[in-house]
Amino acid sequence: MRTGRRVATSTRMEMSADYSSGPAAATGRDVPPGPGQALTVLGLETSCDETAASVVRLTPSELGGRAEVLSSVVHSQIDDHAAYGGVVPEIAARSHVEMIAEVARRAMAEAGMGYDGLDGIAATAGPGLVGGVMVGLSFGKAAALARGLPLVAVNHLEGHAVSARLGAEVAYPFLLLLVSGGHCQLLEVRGIGDMSRIGATIDDAAGEAFDKIAKALGLGYPGGPALERLAMQGDGSGIDLPRALLGRKDCDFSFSGLKTAAFRIAQTCETEQDKANLADAVQNAIARQLSDRSERALAAYAETHDALMQAGSASRPVGRKRLFVVAGGVAANKTIRATLQATAAKHGFDFLAPPMAYCTDNAAMIALAGAERLALGLTSDIDVVARPRWPLDEARALSDPSHRPGRKGAKA
Repeated sequence: MRTGRRVATSTRMEMSADYSSGPAAATGRDVPPGPGQALTVLGLETSCDETAASVVRLTPSELGGRAEVLSSVVHSQIDDHAAYGGVVPEIAARSHVEMIAEVARRAMAEAGMGYDGLDGIAATAGPGLVGGVMVGLSFGKAAALARGLPLVAVNHLEGHAVSARLGAEVAYPFLLLLVSGGHCQLLEVRGIGDMSRIGATIDDAAGEAFDKIAKALGLGYPGGPALERLAMQGDGSGIDLPRALLGRKDCDFSFSGLKTAAFRIAQTCETEQDKANLADAVQNAIARQLSDRSERALAAYAETHDALMQAGSASRPVGRKRLFVVAGGVAANKTIRATLQATAAKHGFDFLAPPMAYCTDNAAMIALAGAERLALGLTSDIDVVARPRWPLDEARALSDPSHRPGRKGAKA
């Protein structure tokens, strides 16, 4: 009999990924991985406009806990969406249908193994564009059933949360700033599936601000990298942009006021230099807010963990500095990386961001999150649903939402 429990919420759309613990998952082998066994997992990612597959091998913690990326294949849809200035969900979903089988085949071939060499299959189950999420999750279910492998439905944000572990041996716990096109939040990460929200955006995400301001400047899609390149040619010191949430004692973010002000200034730009100056001002304003709000979280995190150490109950080993991790697509921005690294150092934290290849959406992070869950004996039922919204700290998202919950569930 399968052990474990289903996490019940108010509607089926808000149902968790139904992680089960025990030796007999709904899909896969009857015997769970033994202690000290390396795990090799195929990860699938289709939450937005990249169709991605990756094979990752996770060494057990007693042997170092190292994650080795055996292959990582990403098919980008940038050309498909460029004419529209942003991602079109229907086009994205159709492209995922066309590409998922070939991308997975290439990932397995580049890893030099067949499905019999895998210990499990992990697929993004949300949050994201639900049509695309369904494609990757359905392919993962079919492959798991056909090959008799455990299925792990992964939260896309949890993939970003562990992505720094793809480039270094990172121990839990750490403070995380997850900053991307759709999300901007600070979390305390104690381990896989054990994360608490400290702060979140109350309106727009930083990456969304980058993309939409870039569009207002006529920079095309994707906007964030284009704005960063243009900012290198500008000097925004003479442009006054609003600073949101000054004086608030929490760790939340807000970028809607900045976005509106930048839109208005963009309409007055007459030369390419004017545009470059505004791009520089916007990039610095976003970096400043991320730094300002993160400073509050760093101070609170340090105070809490220092108190735990004095009480003799800290999970942080003696001699290891506190760690600040920045992950997500916006973590690829060099100005923001440098600003946040300086902020971390100011508060006595080590700083870490994933390798550039693993900042934006990829399947290696999904495979790693799946392997970490599989190591704990956590798998998913075959009827797990795709979720357009899926907060990492679901309990707080429901009790204290940063946005009003809608029919798709709580956002963060």
